[in-house]
Amino acid sequence: MNLKCVIVEDLQVAADYLTKCCEKSGQIEVLAHFPNVAEALVYLNQHSVDLLFLDVEMPGATGFELLDQLAYFPKVVLTTSKSEYAYDAFEYNVTDFLKKPFTYQRFQESLQKITTAPENNIAATASDHIFIKSEGKLVRLNNDDILYIESMGDYVKFVTGDKKYVTHNTIKNLEEKVNRISFIKVHRSYIINISKIDDIRENDLYIKGNEIPISKAHRNEVMKRLNII
Repeated sequence: MNLKCVIVEDLQVAADYLTKCCEKSGQIEVLAHFPNVAEALVYLNQHSVDLLFLDVEMPGATGFELLDQLAYFPKVVLTTSKSEYAYDAFEYNVTDFLKKPFTYQRFQESLQKITTAPENNIAATASDHIFIKSEGKLVRLNNDDILYIESMGDYVKFVTGDKKYVTHNTIKNLEEKVNRISFIKVHRSYIINISKIDDIRENDLYIKGNEIPISKAHRNEVMKRLNII
């Protein structure tokens, strides 16, 4: 197993120690280190990771605030010098709580929990729904209720039959998270629910009166999925 992880830690010496522990284990690849929540969120909402080593107290925002805003659910190990955060860690259902300073042996114990814990990525495991963060809360959207997903820069819009939800995420990231049986990317800015297509005209498709472009790069795949070619 080779887990891809990100370290969010404002103390460079602590981040360096964690990196060495990961390298020594031979099971964790450190993709990036960020000293604050703001920078980490930009990266995490554009890249999928398996594991997050997360400090609690950092300049600007806390680790818990990062978890409140994160658009998906990797395994999380909190790293902090204060035991009083243990209850909050439980509430956020994190995989483990590493109290600083910790030994490599304690790190190995945490690694054991990480590798045996059930998959925490709701979007990846649920076949008939997806959870998104919108307006400060987790919202469950059933696949059958979603008409299409539209890119809005650093945000995406989920369009249902009666409501629109905006969340901080990217089409690229969601392409890996949504159920690929129900959804397909038809343009760099659109993922659509295949069962909701009303008709196709030239290089556009229509869903409940909404015109959605089909890019040249995606047209053949769309046609194949619809058994047209």
